[in-house]
Amino acid sequence: MFEFDTERRCEILAKYMTNHNATVRSCAAYFGISKSTVHKDITEKLKITNKSLYDEVKLLLEKNKAERHLRGGEATRKKFLIQD
Repeated sequence: MFEFDTERRCEILAKYMTNHNATVRSCAAYFGISKSTVHKDITEKLKITNKSLYDEVKLLLEKNKAERHLRGGEATRKKFLIQD
């Protein structure tokens, strides 16, 4: 699906994440690529190619990191509700 050059792919991923308030995992699933590719593109490559977009995504990544324990706890709660 991603036959674009790396710079364009970085921008597409970053715009998707910011527009949809998405996590790295959900972005990777949507585009059918690995989480590692998404993370590397938006944290390393985007910083070089589009600094302003990188700054937006960086804020989203920090927010997601701060909230991930909440999402994990909710997933565990749902898992045990299903088992009962």
